[in-house]
Amino acid sequence: MTTTATTIEPPVLTGADRCDRCGAQAYVRAVLHSGGELLFCGHHARAVEETLRPQTTLWQDETNKLHEKQPVDAD
Repeated sequence: MTTTATTIEPPVLTGADRCDRCGAQAYVRAVLHSGGELLFCGHHARAVEETLRPQTTLWQDETNKLHEKQPVDAD
């Protein structure tokens, strides 16, 4: 009998995802061992990471998007 493990990728954070602390765009998702989920902007993620990260099953950090150049709309 062969067993296959499936890894489910968390959904990509979008502009609609907001920081639970300040309401800015969220770039970090923290999924807690208890089952809850918190979203943070880059600033607040850095502020809580040291104490919160050990309590998570997933720390999804997409702060690299802050440095990506956005395409310019051609009109």
